[in-house]
Amino acid sequence: MNFKKKAFYLETFTSLSLENETIESVEFEECEFNKCSFVNCTFDGCKFLDCKIIECRFSADKLPHCRFVEVKLLNSQLIGIDWTKADALEGLEFTGCKLNYSNFRMLKPPRLKMIKCEVKEADFIEADLAGGVFTGTDFENSRFFKTNLTGADFKGARNYFIDARTNTLKKTKFSMPEALSLLNGLDVIIE
Repeated sequence: MNFKKKAFYLETFTSLSLENETIESVEFEECEFNKCSFVNCTFDGCKFLDCKIIECRFSADKLPHCRFVEVKLLNSQLIGIDWTKADALEGLEFTGCKLNYSNFRMLKPPRLKMIKCEVKEADFIEADLAGGVFTGTDFENSRFFKTNLTGADFKGARNYFIDARTNTLKKTKFSMPEALSLLNGLDVIIE
């Protein structure tokens, strides 16, 4: 599909499949994407405003100068995405998604939610995730260093290694037994 129009409002895209395509300066407002696939695509300067993305696949896509505002992603795969190239990430909510090999390094995405997601091998180094919700999410081999997790909610999250000495943990919520992993970076003996 070629996006000939530059703006879409209240439209639904179903089973759309694109590979190695470039979509430039298109605005999607209150649109819904269902069971779509975007592989090695470039979304350059696009805006996604109040959209829903359901059971879609994004693989190694590029997002230069894109804006994502109040976007809900449900049961989707977003593998190998470098979110640092986007201009704005505000109110992104991932539920039941796979975000493996993602890059959030040095970002400050307000109101970020990753609920019951799989976020393996992701980079959160020097990101500001204050107030974020990460409940029930698997963070296997993801990197947290100099990450601001003030007020973040990690209840039910698992497989994370967050060094309490090199990350900001103020009023951050964790649940047992996973919270014991916070002691791994400390020189303590627990018997």
